[in-house]
Amino acid sequence: MTATLNFRLDESLATPLYIQLASKLKELIYSAFFQVNEALPSERSLCEALGISRVTTRRAVDLLCKQGLLERRHGSGTYITLRLEQPLTRLTNFSEELRQRGFTPGSKWLSRSIATANSEEILSLGLSPSSQVARLKRLRTADKVVMAIETSTVPSVYLPDPKKVTHSLYGHLEELQHAPARALQHIRAVNATAEQARMVQIKTGAAMLLITRVAYLANGAAVELTHSYCRNDYYDFVVELFK
Repeated sequence: MTATLNFRLDESLATPLYIQLASKLKELIYSAFFQVNEALPSERSLCEALGISRVTTRRAVDLLCKQGLLERRHGSGTYITLRLEQPLTRLTNFSEELRQRGFTPGSKWLSRSIATANSEEILSLGLSPSSQVARLKRLRTADKVVMAIETSTVPSVYLPDPKKVTHSLYGHLEELQHAPARALQHIRAVNATAEQARMVQIKTGAAMLLITRVAYLANGAAVELTHSYCRNDYYDFVVELFK
């Protein structure tokens, strides 16, 4: 792999070489140049390919390990970890977002059913009492790694048969001409319950990100309420700011 590294570090820049290297490797990771669980070239190989010192390489790798993009495995080497950088400034399709970043999206359905809306669903979706809703609960995966536990509620008028949703909820709603046009999203930190920890294979009490989203049609009607419990170690949320 090192033979195909087509960049060089610039000693004339004020940016330290290890920061330059970390930045280049990060770009390659997010562009899917390296695959998840693929071994990073050894520090010695990187030194020889790029003409840099072992100290520079070690500091760059240390930095990416702290950011969760790399993982050192004792006696084996340094490996690419799975991490999804998700923008907060646009409404994204989880499956399509993963495909664009070189991952294979997947779902493990836990339940899909029609039920009477509860108080939270009535309030969030602007429904009347006794309204019927479609409820979908699943594990969201990337390259077969569980990324999140997701529960979605859609008024049954927009989704009469939830079992017809196979992969992408938004894709299916688009086919039904009920695709969301905008959404409000809230994010907060929570601790994993014993059940959540078991499903996503983390320790009970470990940090998770709870994302609550309400999506709306172009006419302003609420079409979706989703709660996503995401693995904190696999998610980065990015906001681009303008002055």
